Amino acid sequence: MQAAPGEGPLSRQTLALVDALWEPAWLVDAHTLRVLAINAPALALLGRTRADVVGQLAEALLDTPEDLAFWAGLQGPGGDTELLSRTLLLQADGQPLHVERRIHRVDLPGEPGLLVVSLRDMTPERRALDERDTLIAELRATLESTADGLLVTDLDGRIRAFNRRFTQLWRLPDHLAGGQDEAVYAWMLDNVQEPEPYQRQLQAIERGALVPATDRIVLRSGQVLERVMHTQWSRGRPIGRVWSFRDLSERLAADQRIETLSTIDTLTGVPNRRQLTQKLAAAIAEAQRRHGRLALLLLDVDAFKQINDSLGQGIGDRVLVEVSQRIRHALRGGDLVGRVGGDQFAVLVHHAGAEAAEHAARRVLRATEAPYEIEGAQFTLTCSIGVALFPDAADSAHDLLRRAETAMQAAKAGGRAGFRFHHANTHDDEVRKRVRLDHAMRQALAQQRFRLHYQPQLDLASGRVVGTEALIRWKDAHYGDISPGEFIPVAEASGFIVQIGDWVLGEAVAQAAQWHRAGRVLPVSINVSALQFQQSGFVTRVSRALAQAQLPPALLELELTESILVRDAAEALERLQALAALGVRLAIDDFGTGYSSLAYLKRFPIDALKIDRRFVRGLPDDESDAAIVRAIVQMAHALGLRVVAEGVELPAQRDFLAGIGCNMYQGFLFAPALEPQALLERLPPTP
Repeated sequence: MQAAPGEGPLSRQTLALVDALWEPAWLVDAHTLRVLAINAPALALLGRTRADVVGQLAEALLDTPEDLAFWAGLQGPGGDTELLSRTLLLQADGQPLHVERRIHRVDLPGEPGLLVVSLRDMTPERRALDERDTLIAELRATLESTADGLLVTDLDGRIRAFNRRFTQLWRLPDHLAGGQDEAVYAWMLDNVQEPEPYQRQLQAIERGALVPATDRIVLRSGQVLERVMHTQWSRGRPIGRVWSFRDLSERLAADQRIETLSTIDTLTGVPNRRQLTQKLAAAIAEAQRRHGRLALLLLDVDAFKQINDSLGQGIGDRVLVEVSQRIRHALRGGDLVGRVGGDQFAVLVHHAGAEAAEHAARRVLRATEAPYEIEGAQFTLTCSIGVALFPDAADSAHDLLRRAETAMQAAKAGGRAGFRFHHANTHDDEVRKRVRLDHAMRQALAQQRFRLHYQPQLDLASGRVVGTEALIRWKDAHYGDISPGEFIPVAEASGFIVQIGDWVLGEAVAQAAQWHRAGRVLPVSINVSALQFQQSGFVTRVSRALAQAQLPPALLELELTESILVRDAAEALERLQALAALGVRLAIDDFGTGYSSLAYLKRFPIDALKIDRRFVRGLPDDESDAAIVRAIVQMAHALGLRVVAEGVELPAQRDFLAGIGCNMYQGFLFAPALEPQALLERLPPTP
């Protein structure tokens, strides 16, 4: 730095020293209070030239009240020669600059009485502080707006903070809002239903590794709280814990309502098919342990359709309610009646052989055949009952129901208004039929006699076709058209369903790829059997089929039954995650007819639920079906899932589903399953 006129007798060393300083600085004569030298950073900061500055009074460079007072006091007796504080500097362009200014006296050899004024730009630090204050304010606002109660502690459990929601959930009194550690913890302990297990669990979490932990707490008020602990980290070190508390009471109540809807027939109030099947399975297991016997009666109201058609569905519903009540009154204590669908009821008779089952069937027939009078209409009903005995007819709930169904159909064929027992010869005929069907089915696959038809799936909001479901069809040269409901159970029982499933996968993927190449984006859904899904190479086969056909994975949807997910949950979750990683969509077929657990819907990567046609059939007038469908749609949307309704045949059904927010439907209302070309003819032309 060269000396400028008026700088005074400063040595070259002093000038060089000032010029070498990184921070803006200048030298002031302690006697004249005039600037003797200034370095380049200071000139840049002030936006001035050396000629404008050197020789000027020091107070002209920083004219804050504090600086003016300092320079004025320096000339008086006992003036302070040190000043360190922060101030605001106005730059040449008018922009304010936050700086830390320091003035101190230096006495250099041969140059006594110098004052050094140095500046440090505090703008970045000030900006960081402002950003931190803003972040803290935003964080506080976020914590207060969350639905969870939050408690923040250090690693020793000392309370550092909690939000308002925490005080609300725990009903913390105002005098504890200050956060006194022991008092807050004592209040929490006093308000849980089981203090000792609560305390043990809390100590186990605090002693354990610093990993997230979750449990549930039941308060004395009946509230159920989910407690989640996360470790708080800073610069790679744990510094505390964040405890979040969420009120699960409403969700659990909703789950219970849905569970009730899924197990109780809402029209009659008796167990539905799902619950009755569970009760039957439990009764069979108990009878097996005790070497006991039981009977299952399957009752179908004869000509019930005539009641609905002539008197209206409202009267028909009241008839079903009264039938269920009459059956209950005709039973012994401990026996169980359930509605298994439509106008069919099943009766579980405990500790019953053939004689006791016959007595029960006759009591039910007498009770249901007594005259009815509803809203002035008088009429008489009869019923047909099929009886299947355990262990004579079958040793599982599913088979016992089928045997009773077969016997009931025999009772109807025999003239109705009576009962029939299932007999072994009937079962033997069925076995022979299944063997013949299994052989014909294997020949059909080898000779390429299976084909796929595709049922359109429509968006309820727009009415557009947005997907298809591939359905297998078989026309045998000897048996004619064979329903999938007839040959698929045989294929599942023999294991041949795996080969059929692989064929369906390949054909459906190839067809969807052909549409895609032609400009038709039509996702295709296929049904996957439990046995096919459990094959170790299933995911690989899906991946290979997509690659060979060059079909985008998002255009393939796999429909799984609920039983697949609950049979081996861990293995099912791993396989579903692998399929989801491919990009394939996953749906639960016939939802509500199986186990219907919310647990797998939360854990598994499911995209959609398909409502079984049995629940759609009675819409919109059947209150039971309407309540179940509405609950399924609400639950699915809460979990972020699409809902597809099957078997829609009437405009009223479609309109009801649209009104409750169902996403898609399929059924005869638009079209049955069609051959590929017939399907394309039902679609608008490609643009």
